[in-house]
Amino acid sequence: MKPTEQLAALRAQALRGGGERRIEQQHAKGKMTARERLDLLLDEGSFTEIDRFVQARPNELVGETEQVMGDGVVTGFGRIDGRLVYVFAQDFTVFGGSLAEAHAAKIVKLMDLAVRNGAPIVGLNDSGGARIQEGVVSLAGYADVFLRNVLASGVVPQLSAIMGPCAGGAVYSPAITDLVVMVRDTSYMFVTGPDVVKTVTHEDVTSEELGGAEVHATKSGVAHFEADDEVQCLLLLRSLIGYLPSNNLDPAPVVPTTDPADRADPELDSIVPASPTKPYDMKDVIRRVVDDGGMLEVHERWAQNIICAFARLDGRTVGIVAQQPAVLAGVLDIDASTKAARFVRFCDALNIPLVTFVDVPGFLPGTGQEHGGIIRNGAKLLYAYAEATVPKLTVITRKAYGGAYDVMSSKHIRGDMNLAWPSAEIAVMGPEGAVNILYRDEIAAAADKDAKRAELVKAYVERFANPYVAASRGYLDDVIEPHETRPRLIAALRSLAGKRDTNPRRKHGNIPL
Repeated sequence: MKPTEQLAALRAQALRGGGERRIEQQHAKGKMTARERLDLLLDEGSFTEIDRFVQARPNELVGETEQVMGDGVVTGFGRIDGRLVYVFAQDFTVFGGSLAEAHAAKIVKLMDLAVRNGAPIVGLNDSGGARIQEGVVSLAGYADVFLRNVLASGVVPQLSAIMGPCAGGAVYSPAITDLVVMVRDTSYMFVTGPDVVKTVTHEDVTSEELGGAEVHATKSGVAHFEADDEVQCLLLLRSLIGYLPSNNLDPAPVVPTTDPADRADPELDSIVPASPTKPYDMKDVIRRVVDDGGMLEVHERWAQNIICAFARLDGRTVGIVAQQPAVLAGVLDIDASTKAARFVRFCDALNIPLVTFVDVPGFLPGTGQEHGGIIRNGAKLLYAYAEATVPKLTVITRKAYGGAYDVMSSKHIRGDMNLAWPSAEIAVMGPEGAVNILYRDEIAAAADKDAKRAELVKAYVERFANPYVAASRGYLDDVIEPHETRPRLIAALRSLAGKRDTNPRRKHGNIPL
C-alpha cells in the first residue's frame, strides 16, 4: 500500500470511532458522536485534529484487536465565530469514552497548548470514567488533567458540557472549570453512583434523581446551565464564547449594536412599586438597561433570589449581579452568596466589568442559615467584591439595608461609580425594625401605640430611608432618575476603560471557602 493510501485508510478508520454498531447505539440513546458534536460546535470546516493516531498504551488486559485510534477522545482546535478555541470530545463509542494514560495525555497536551496560546478550552464530556484495566495509571491521568484545570483557571475560559455519564473522579475536572452545561435526560454527574448509595445509605435512587441536569441546575448548583438536547447545548456553548475574552489579557469581543448609548427608558420611572414590600421583577430592569434587552443568565434556576448574567452595554460584555425582589424579597442567603461570589470572581479574573443592581433587605435570618454558615458564605461575596479590580458600577434601586449594603459593591469596597434611584433606602435596617428598637419605651408609653409607631416610622423614613444622606457623604456618586440609568452606566464604563487598580503583592488571599 502506498504511503498516501495508507494515510487515507488510517484517517477513515479514525473517523469510524468504535465502529458502526457502537455509533448506532449512541444515536439510539439520542446522543451524537464526538465528531458530530464538534462539527456543530465549531465554525464549518475549521476543526484541526491533534493526536489522531494515538492508541491505548500496551496492556495485557487490552488486546491488539481492541486498539482503536484516538483512545476514546478527539482533540484539536477550531473556530467559534472566527475566534480560536481548543476542544476535546470524549468518544463513548471507543472504550465507553473511559480515561486512561493516552486519553489523558491527549487532553493534557491540548490544555497546555490552549494556555500557551491564550485561547478558551471547551470539553465535551461523555465517559464511563476511569479505564479499570489500566489501574492507577488512569487515576494518574485524571490528576494530570485536574492540575491543568487549576493552572488554567483565571488564565483562559474553561467550559464543560456534560453530554453523557460523568461519575467518580471524572466530575472534578468539570467542577473546576468556569461554566458547566448539562443536557436533560442524557447526562448525569455524581461522585458515587446509585448502587453504591444503596449499599451505604440504603436509598433507592436513579441516576437522574441522583445527579441529572435538573438536580444540578436547581439543587446543587453544580450546573450553570441546562439544555433540552445536545443541539441546544452546543449552541449555548457558542453563545457563551461570544461573551468571553479569549484569555485574561485580552478584552472581550465588542459586538456592534444599534441600541443608542443615550437611550432613556421612561418605563423605568414607574417600575419600582410605591409600597416597599411589593415585589417587582429585576430582570425587567436589567433588560431595559442593557443592549437590545439581551442577557444570558447563569445559574438561572438555582438561588433565584439573586441574578447573575452576561449582557452587553455599548457593545461590550458586562457581568450583571442583581437582587431579585420577586424571590424571597431579594434577601441574601447561603446559596445566593456563593452563587454571586463565584460569578464576581470569574468576571474579575477575565477583566469583565461588573454592574450591580441592589434591592436587598439584608441576610436571611434563622437557625438554618446561621448553622449552615451564612457568616462564612456571606463573607465570600464581600471578599469577592472587595478583591475585584475590574470596573464596578452599582445602582441601588430600592432597599440597601445593614451589612448587605456594604457587601453589594458599595463605595467602601472600591465601587467605582455608585448611583441610586430616588426610591433608594439606605439604612442599618428597615424603618419598622429600627423604630421598634430606638423608640421602644416611647411607643410602650403611648396611649395609641399604633399611631405613635406610624408617626415615628414616617419621621425615620424622611430622615434616614432615602439616598441623600449617603450622597451627602460621598458614598453615592449621584442620585439619578431611573430612566437615565443606561446612559449613565455607559458613560461610566467609557470613563473606566483605562482603569488601573491592584491588590497588595501576595501569593494569594485566603477567601473564606
